[in-house]
Amino acid sequence: MADPIVEVTRLTKFFKTLKAVDEVSFRLEPGEILGFLGPNGAGKTTIIHMLLGLTTPTSGSIKVFGLDLEKHRSEILQQANFSSTYVSMPYSLTVKESLEVFAWLYDVRRKEEKISELLRIFEMEGIRNKEVRHLSSGLITRLNLAKALINSPKVLFLDEPTASLDPDIADKTRTLLRRIKKERGISIIYTSHNMKEMEEISDRIIFLHKGRIIASGKPADVVQSFRRQNLEEVFLQLARGEKA
Repeated sequence: MADPIVEVTRLTKFFKTLKAVDEVSFRLEPGEILGFLGPNGAGKTTIIHMLLGLTTPTSGSIKVFGLDLEKHRSEILQQANFSSTYVSMPYSLTVKESLEVFAWLYDVRRKEEKISELLRIFEMEGIRNKEVRHLSSGLITRLNLAKALINSPKVLFLDEPTASLDPDIADKTRTLLRRIKKERGISIIYTSHNMKEMEEISDRIIFLHKGRIIASGKPADVVQSFRRQNLEEVFLQLARGEKA
């Protein structure tokens, strides 16, 4: 078996007296899309922030590409990227200028070629010279996703990346993510409140509740283990505190 892309062991995070993440352990395998599910406050975003080195764990360990994140953060993040509906882009820059800044930060080769490719993929060629301040929330989400692919990452951390997209662009985005996973072997950790989306895109899911993993496996297997019809029913059961 190939070495995992991400390996997390007994990861724990306290915010004062609140235990936001409670001894969570998991692996992200090469070429896998791993979905994180759970109600608000379950610990999903906190885990992603720790995987990016933005939040320091209280205890536990994180390895990415077999390297300790704390010791090799810069090296790891050169091969990783992140997108979230809740992260703003510089308002005074144009779409193209925003991508140019991130291409420079990641020392991307053939910057213009890469930017043109991403503008085409996300259907933003006609707004390349439009300032971010004048974009809709859906277009900003698309720009954020384009930024996340600027360095051809080996691992992507996506926090509700399609939340502001219309159904057509959201569907195209999922198709794109599946394609780059297949073509480039990219590994993805993905959070969403769209249960149908998670069933469609995830190879494996982890259900979090109050900072702990309470179920994991292939979506169909998790649904079966809770004796429900789909992930949405499982989510509602957990969010309402009902027993399996």
